Amino acid sequence: MAAVSARLPAFPWDKLEPYKATASAHADGIVDLSVGTPVDPVPDLVQRALVAAADSPGYPTVWGTAAYRDAITDWVRGRLGASNAGHRNVLPVVGSKELVAWLPTQLGLGAGDKVAYPRLAYPTYEVGALLCGAEAVVYDDPTELDPTGLKLLWLNSPSNPTGKVLAKEELIRIVAWAREHGILVFSDECYLELGWDAEPVSVLDDEVSGGSYDGLVAVHSLSKRSNLAGYRAAFIAGDAAVLAELLEIRKHGGMMTPTPVQAAAAVALGDDAHVREQRERYAARREALRAALEAHGFRIEHSEASLYLWATRDEPCWETVAYLAGLGVLVCPGDFYGEAGANFVRVAFTATDERVAAAVKRLG
Repeated sequence: MAAVSARLPAFPWDKLEPYKATASAHADGIVDLSVGTPVDPVPDLVQRALVAAADSPGYPTVWGTAAYRDAITDWVRGRLGASNAGHRNVLPVVGSKELVAWLPTQLGLGAGDKVAYPRLAYPTYEVGALLCGAEAVVYDDPTELDPTGLKLLWLNSPSNPTGKVLAKEELIRIVAWAREHGILVFSDECYLELGWDAEPVSVLDDEVSGGSYDGLVAVHSLSKRSNLAGYRAAFIAGDAAVLAELLEIRKHGGMMTPTPVQAAAAVALGDDAHVREQRERYAARREALRAALEAHGFRIEHSEASLYLWATRDEPCWETVAYLAGLGVLVCPGDFYGEAGANFVRVAFTATDERVAAAVKRLG
């Protein structure tokens, strides 16, 4: 056990605890803009679906109910533009983080294999490579990587932490390169519903994939779009052969989404009204925080999508974290996401309207 944990970096969020204590000491309480966890209510129709399925005494299946697969495939076709998707092209997962962390292991990767991900990225991509003993490789442009030994290429658009969106033309170019070299592409698209200044496109879009999902898998979550982070409802879609292999492995591992969660997620995927309502909440918070930060001397880069503002005062990120903690505002240091973020902080706009207003007042 110690040998495995020794491969991994220190859990980054533990480093924020002293700054959280400082922010919490503010007379009006902390405004926590660090983690980015949803705070708004789970939509009523989703709660009702969960309750209606509460009497589910039997084991769920890893592949999910037919109703859940129907909902996923309908959404993938309609929202992602993947017109050829069917049940064999979808697989529920128990939240997207466990998929990211354990995917290289489940793909059978190990020593001598490479896993690549963006230079500024969600740290769990690296963790997944380290857990299986593969080599973690970062990139600015994946097509400039040496393809030798590269088995898994992570894309992330919209990006966490920067909010950057890969244009359709970029995705087409990257997919063509990966297919030429036989590299499996997993595209983390969990923030796809949250485009602000750009319209995110899925790697499964017919114009990107060419109507074939060979070598392509997209990762999606209901945590952000439907406030279901506590439900651990997510799924992957794409290459049927890859998903069939993962299904067999995950059946042995008992990696099952609970039946009531499947029922609730199916209803959430079938309803767009609550997504529009939540987007409106986030849009207002984003606008208020962006204006306050810029008026306070911050510069915002990228941030055209996702739930974050990528902000800098051109100083070491921990100095910015300490400064804002003194105002009772907790943000995330950019170096959590790679050395390239050393002068940035990630500011989530997932706090309540009241807490966002408090942050704006303090920055004013």
